[in-house]
Amino acid sequence: MAGSDNDRVGAVETRGIEPVPDTERHGHPGQMFWTWFAANISILGLPLGAALVSFRGLNIWQAAIVAVLGAFGSFALVGALSIAGKRGGAPALTLSRAVFGARGNAGPTLVTWLSRLGWETINTTTAAFALLALLNVAFGIQKNTVLTVICLLVFIGCTLLISGLGHATIMWINKWATYVFGLLNVVVIGFLVATVDWHKVFQAPAGPVSAMVVGTGMIAAGTGIGWANTGADYARYLPRRISGGRLVAASAFGAGIPLVVLISLGSLLAAGEPDLASASDPVSAINAMLPVWMSVPYLIAAFGGLLLSNHLSVYSAGLTMITLGIRVRRTLAVALDVVVTFVGGIYFILIAKDFYGPFITFLTLLAVPITAWVGVFAVDLILRRSYDTDALMNTGRTSRYWYRGGFSWPATTAWAVAIVVGLLFTEAGTGAHDIWFSGPLSDSWIGTNGLGWVVTLALAAAVYALLRRLDATVRSEASAQHTMLAPTAQPTAQEHA
Repeated sequence: MAGSDNDRVGAVETRGIEPVPDTERHGHPGQMFWTWFAANISILGLPLGAALVSFRGLNIWQAAIVAVLGAFGSFALVGALSIAGKRGGAPALTLSRAVFGARGNAGPTLVTWLSRLGWETINTTTAAFALLALLNVAFGIQKNTVLTVICLLVFIGCTLLISGLGHATIMWINKWATYVFGLLNVVVIGFLVATVDWHKVFQAPAGPVSAMVVGTGMIAAGTGIGWANTGADYARYLPRRISGGRLVAASAFGAGIPLVVLISLGSLLAAGEPDLASASDPVSAINAMLPVWMSVPYLIAAFGGLLLSNHLSVYSAGLTMITLGIRVRRTLAVALDVVVTFVGGIYFILIAKDFYGPFITFLTLLAVPITAWVGVFAVDLILRRSYDTDALMNTGRTSRYWYRGGFSWPATTAWAVAIVVGLLFTEAGTGAHDIWFSGPLSDSWIGTNGLGWVVTLALAAAVYALLRRLDATVRSEASAQHTMLAPTAQPTAQEHA
């Protein structure tokens, strides 16, 4: 490998998924603060906040509480899972081989890769909307098919440049670009707050406590849960000595601060614009509330915030693709990923008529297997103290993580059971008359309120903890029995000889 160049700003990171040696570990927990702050200053937080008011019936105070619980709580979990990165020095899904086995890890890895592609497509599509609107406001250029494709390519090109360079450049850009785009967001937020109909806001009745519970789950599923399987990707260059608690705090506050501000603002705006939560083009819906002179900084901030989120997603997707077994360099994996994203963006903008319908469907379906992985991986992280770096890179039968036929049956069984149960409570579709999937328990209170992922998380953790202990007991008894039989078997063999 290229030594220290792997984590030098401006240099192309040549390391793939192989663990980072201690001699190349450096940095501090504050890097995780900037990583997750940058990932969450995009405008997608606004329609989430609007949904709390429009769909859940919460008032602004309840929405703010829900935003704090959902955002800070879910990213505290992201920070906790990133501890695995500093312990093992490898990406999250590579470390997952130690949990699920060399073959058993293929399922969670594939789901994670699809998840990253989905988020990238959403980011790319929204950014193209922002760039098209910016060209129209600043230069009077009207949207057309060719211009749409060009806007997609511009955003993808920016993403490829940053993600292709790798970890050190991403960390550096996250910090300094956050200042720039964060300042623009503050200016826009200040203006939007001034346009809020405060009378309607303060007169809005409080929603039921059950709606707050559901809203907290919705915010968690739409924010931190989607990043939970990537935290270790960015913590793997950190020294082992760094406190896990500081990683948790940095992640929670880094993401929580911008998310609470944006989600709360979305809740405020929904008082006067209840259709914001279901807008087919959220960029244009918010842009319509602004005068022309304010539209330019708003659209630049929207484009930049989405770019900061997207390059993180693409970087992780490249590592996940390599973990799947696709033998390419990391930079090529990133390039292949953005090609798929480009095709998805073309579909969403030029073919699909509904933007947020597919978005919600995507979140709903993938939240189940991702959350099942989180439950299993979290329990394993609590019980595990180290990773065998050689075994992580060995996917053959001689690997310590081969287990039985390449599968860890406690982990894969718990993951599968939790997915099946979670899907029982799941309904996914693009509208009331276009349901793609409906579980038999989707009309229950848990199902109708979108809490199936909570059941999935708890069940995956509980089943894995139980099966892991049972497996350890069986192995211990088998080892003890073998030890007891060994002394008697030896004389028999000698007599036979």
